[in-house]
Amino acid sequence: MRPVIGESELRELGRTHGSPKLLAQLADGQRTRRLLLLRALLDAADEAPAPTAARVREHWQLLESAERCSPEAARRVVHYPLVGTWAAYSLRLLLHGAAAGQLDDLAHLGAIAAAAAARAGLAFRLRLPSKDGMLCLPTLGALRCPGSAQVTISGTGTRLRLTPDRGRTTEIRCGAGDHATWRSSDSRWKPLSQLGGVGRPVLLDDADRYRVLGGDGEGTPSGTSLDHRQQERWQRTWHETLPILHVGGDQRPTDLDALLDCVVPLADQSAVSPHGAGATHRSGTRHNAFGAVLSSQPSGPQSFAATLVHELQHTKLSALSELVPLHTADNRPRHWAPWRPDPRPFEGLLHGCYAHLALSAHWQTVALAAKDPADRDRGWAEHARCREQINAVLPLLAGSRHLTPNGRVLVAEMEDHLARLKEIPPPDGHVIRAGAYVETAWAVWRRRHAR
Repeated sequence: MRPVIGESELRELGRTHGSPKLLAQLADGQRTRRLLLLRALLDAADEAPAPTAARVREHWQLLESAERCSPEAARRVVHYPLVGTWAAYSLRLLLHGAAAGQLDDLAHLGAIAAAAAARAGLAFRLRLPSKDGMLCLPTLGALRCPGSAQVTISGTGTRLRLTPDRGRTTEIRCGAGDHATWRSSDSRWKPLSQLGGVGRPVLLDDADRYRVLGGDGEGTPSGTSLDHRQQERWQRTWHETLPILHVGGDQRPTDLDALLDCVVPLADQSAVSPHGAGATHRSGTRHNAFGAVLSSQPSGPQSFAATLVHELQHTKLSALSELVPLHTADNRPRHWAPWRPDPRPFEGLLHGCYAHLALSAHWQTVALAAKDPADRDRGWAEHARCREQINAVLPLLAGSRHLTPNGRVLVAEMEDHLARLKEIPPPDGHVIRAGAYVETAWAVWRRRHAR
């Protein structure tokens, strides 16, 4: 039997590409992983204190009822990216013997079940605790209910009634159409905005309380709640970004349609680069939140296009790594990466190189298509910088004894793809400046970290 991910698929992904069928295989692997994670959570909850275990079983039964009524509606909630961050976090609490008070997070399963039941059109009634004055319903939105410990949720068809212990009832209705937003005339309800223009809805999620969990040890970024003006700015930037992603063909829009479910807005944070410190744009993905891209407000559509290209390669490579082991290296941070000030593990080096390879190709197509001299110059500058960064680390990856046979196929194709990019060189001045940038990054890193 032919493996799901064979050599031809690895070569396709090594070029940072992927057909809709191949990307669907990666997504299916992540959905299977999500179901296994939830099953492990349910099993672990059986060992929790009796009241907690009983509550989990009640919420799970509602989720199962929603799935029987409308599998598509339930799966949209179950496979929502931020449900994964909650599930992984809650499973860790259970497995490490968290105190009873910490197990309050398990009640979020009720919010997940309520959202699924609402989308499925089930009639149901549920009482859920609020957290920090908010009750969040994944994929729908959040209710502000300061001072209330519990909220009663009643669902009937396309309508929800949310009644806090302290406060009036808020009625929420689902609009018409497959991609309808759940809205209310009550200002306490915060619906999730949808970013349109692709084959399926992409949510702008500034409400889910688990949206910034799951960092990789670098510190958890701060999520931000958007006002109406900020939401409009995100919408405008998104729609101006989509045409840029079509430059050079359909691959980047294909990635977007297959791999992105939500964008989580972040607050800008200060950071250090090889050339100084200051406020900077920040973006990322989360291992347990397949389909989510976290990003602070981009400076413009060109910046956002680059962010999406970059982050969706991390999404793609993470999903591939779950199906096909690519290396056997440990997780000790010891490698230099010219795009980071800190030592990186082998996995981080591979991810960074892969993402920058896609960025290099993206900026090259932007430069070749640009009619404005300033846009063309920026495209070549960014392309050259990414290219020289890859040049500095790809030989180390290619020569590593830690690569598996599948990893070698992938990295070899990355080398070939870089060689093809070099067939269209940027203007000489850009290459010189990019080389100097990388040399400076190496000198700074060596001074800080070399032993």
